[in-house]
Amino acid sequence: MKRCPWAGETPIYRQYHDTEWGVPVTDDRDLFAKLILDGFQAGLSWLTILKKRENFYAAFDDFDPERIAAYDDDKIASLMADTGIVRNRAKIVATIGNAQAWLRIQERGPGFADYLWRYVDYRPLQNRYTTMAEVPAETPLSQRISKDLRKEGFRFVGPTIVYAFMQAVGMVNDHLRQCHRHEPVAAMADKLPLPSG
Repeated sequence: MKRCPWAGETPIYRQYHDTEWGVPVTDDRDLFAKLILDGFQAGLSWLTILKKRENFYAAFDDFDPERIAAYDDDKIASLMADTGIVRNRAKIVATIGNAQAWLRIQERGPGFADYLWRYVDYRPLQNRYTTMAEVPAETPLSQRISKDLRKEGFRFVGPTIVYAFMQAVGMVNDHLRQCHRHEPVAAMADKLPLPSG
């Protein structure tokens, strides 16, 4: 069974590659959670975040933006003392601001999923790379989305983070062409319950 080389030999990483990475995500809150986790990844490996993911969900109230938006100094102190997550004050504070930005987008309507998926015309972009060297770290589109998210008030959403997010949530299919997941993920594009635009 051929996989993208980054999946390596670690079971938790292989499981993530085989079942989650590149599968289109269209739920507003799930997209928020993934964007926050990708922000916490900045400067670290995704494997570090993956191993702590359950702890993150517990610490951040299942990534409920309404609850996170109301976090105070006591909650920040509690998170900074939580050894189960990445204890980075700037990222924790940014998460609160990101929740507030998410809520503003939700209030405007029609929702965060629509806000993001409109950038790809509501259908995943299908790449057919054959080597990891071909896969970009960022693209003009991820640069544009990054810029727009920052205008909305989001932080830790640079173009590289945004592109990693796009890959993870299936906005772009970057499984290598020979990977056993490329074609199954590509086939999901026609079955998405995406916003109509």
